[in-house]
Amino acid sequence: MSIASAGTAGSAVADWRPEDTTFWEITGKKIAWKTLWITTANLTMAFAAWFLVSALVVRLPGIGFAFTPEQLFWLTAMPGLAGGTLRIIHTFLVPLYGTRRVVGWSTLSLLIPLIGWYYAVQDPTTPFWVLMVLSFLAGLGGGNFSSFMPSTSLYFPKRLQGTALAIQAGIGNFGVSVVQFVTPWIIGFALTGATFLGGPQTFTKGGGTSMIWLQNATAVYIPFVLVFGLSALAFLKSVPVKANIREQLDIFGNKHTWLMTSLYVMTFGSFSGFAATFPLLIKQVYGGLPGAPDPLAYAFLGPLVGSAMRVVAGPLSDKFGGARVTHLAGIGLVVCAIAVTFFTAPTSMDSFPLFVGCMLGLFFFSGIGNASTFKQIPMILPPRQAGGVIGWTAAVAAYGPFVFGMAFGAAFAATGSPNIFFQAVAVFFAINIAINWWFYARKGAEAPC
Repeated sequence: MSIASAGTAGSAVADWRPEDTTFWEITGKKIAWKTLWITTANLTMAFAAWFLVSALVVRLPGIGFAFTPEQLFWLTAMPGLAGGTLRIIHTFLVPLYGTRRVVGWSTLSLLIPLIGWYYAVQDPTTPFWVLMVLSFLAGLGGGNFSSFMPSTSLYFPKRLQGTALAIQAGIGNFGVSVVQFVTPWIIGFALTGATFLGGPQTFTKGGGTSMIWLQNATAVYIPFVLVFGLSALAFLKSVPVKANIREQLDIFGNKHTWLMTSLYVMTFGSFSGFAATFPLLIKQVYGGLPGAPDPLAYAFLGPLVGSAMRVVAGPLSDKFGGARVTHLAGIGLVVCAIAVTFFTAPTSMDSFPLFVGCMLGLFFFSGIGNASTFKQIPMILPPRQAGGVIGWTAAVAAYGPFVFGMAFGAAFAATGSPNIFFQAVAVFFAINIAINWWFYARKGAEAPC
């Protein structure tokens, strides 16, 4: 690994010393913040593509796709499986190829699932296996996080990394809310009069019918992906942090890699898992009641709350310490996971606000923990290793949508209720509270941060 030399040329920055106050104020700050905003715009599109399937699946049965609830949960789970797997690869990309290439080309790759889903939803005879492949490809967006975030950690001094990483991840996470909020609105009208863009589908709900353009849910993001991806290739510069894959594997010999992975699974694994399954969870628990809600009218609130709290909690973690904030987040997650189980067997819509409130509590505390854990990692490890651990922990936590989708599907199939899963994650949260307290938060901890 090297961070050295002099000047700026082409797509690379030859001299990079963010911890040097003079260098930071004269040169580094401008480059770092420009990189942050461009990368964040691209990350927002990555999250939108990754969670697009969660917004589409609740509409598929209404336009003629004959899938079982278990198949629908499989579709929501596949982006998580792909995202987690691809994040393992992305963990090692920036030291090999540099920020500019990785951010630019990774963003442009999102065109593959967006265009694929655009055509697939217009034909109810599209085979289930094709939709499974497209769901897996949506995970390209999930993979990007594990190269974009470690990259950003290289550009900022340690004292600002909690804030910078929280801003990027928090705003990027808004892509989940955007896709779930925009979808119900954007599918309600034709984007243009051009016939090659596809016609409407007949949507059936509660005995009534309406016309929707479900393909709009993907089409709206295509121009943004093009502009942001090309902007990254044109304007980003890579910092001189180089390491081959063998050198980067040293992170796996450090126990804090594994401890922080568990903590980040508690936080981001929960955020991503609940974000992917929240619409379908609403549909399964409350969809059969008189006056049942439109899942997408409420589901976007969860990722919105979690994303906002990630932005807010970044500066708080810089001020009070990441471990303390993570401890608070873990306690909140346990309380909300237990509380929601009291509202998952409704006989009327009266308990729906309480159900939504408990779910929003889970997003609230997972968002806080998302920021605080990423403050902890750079404080425990040196820059290049911290970047690798950020990428690795994010990779493992990205399996959240897959694990949650499969677990909720299995819980409903076995008991007709999601409660057994909520109880299991409450135990997992409690274990992580103990880990965080012992190693990082208590007085005399091994690695206070």
